[in-house]
Amino acid sequence: MMRIFIVDDETLARDRLRMLLQDIAEQCPHQVVGDADNPQAALDGIIDATPDLVLLDVQMPGMTGIELAAHIAKLPHPPAIVFVTAHDQYALKAFDLDAVDYLLKPVRATRLAETLQRVEKLRSQKRVALPKLARRQHFSVMERGRMLLVPVREVIFLKAELKYVTVRTHERDYLIEDPLIAIEEEMADVFVRVHRNALVARAAIMGFERGSMQESGSTEKGGESWEVILRGTTERLPISRRQWPTIRALIK
Repeated sequence: MMRIFIVDDETLARDRLRMLLQDIAEQCPHQVVGDADNPQAALDGIIDATPDLVLLDVQMPGMTGIELAAHIAKLPHPPAIVFVTAHDQYALKAFDLDAVDYLLKPVRATRLAETLQRVEKLRSQKRVALPKLARRQHFSVMERGRMLLVPVREVIFLKAELKYVTVRTHERDYLIEDPLIAIEEEMADVFVRVHRNALVARAAIMGFERGSMQESGSTEKGGESWEVILRGTTERLPISRRQWPTIRALIK
């Protein structure tokens, strides 16, 4: 029996999907194992309920369903994704993300049944498609059995340490496994590299000052070392000689 989780910020939309699923229960045996009206509640519920399929609204406040699907795909045992949308223009994007299917609102029972049958067939063949990572507005952090969503706009810097990357915000640190090079390529307009092991938010840069100690690779000619001053933290990060011209140009 297929386990289904519903994500939509509108109560009426979630209720309608539940009603339609009841109408096709004999044709498509299933169990609705939960629902959510926001991205964080959706991630918590999906981790707890371990559904086979998520019916996911595209338009939600705070985060699109397309980005949420990319975070869901990073879970240890990700479910299949079917987008539910009132806008045709999202259909092509859904297929770009390798979603199993998309449903156009108002959803019809016959169309929903076709989708569930398709998902069931793919599950039996172990070929359920998963979304690829879209351009993110949040980092996803696994912590104590939960996946937390950290807004990119709140990040001051990212620093590679051993196998993890520390994400510093105004409130606290988080640990992620995303490589710095991948973050730099994806978010070059948001972060800039100051050292081989650190990216800083462009918007957080206030200036630079002479470093308090010499660090390998962080000196300008003449043996001087420089550190970047960041808004929201007293920590200073060293600027490597290679990155110095770029950072200096940003300040100018």
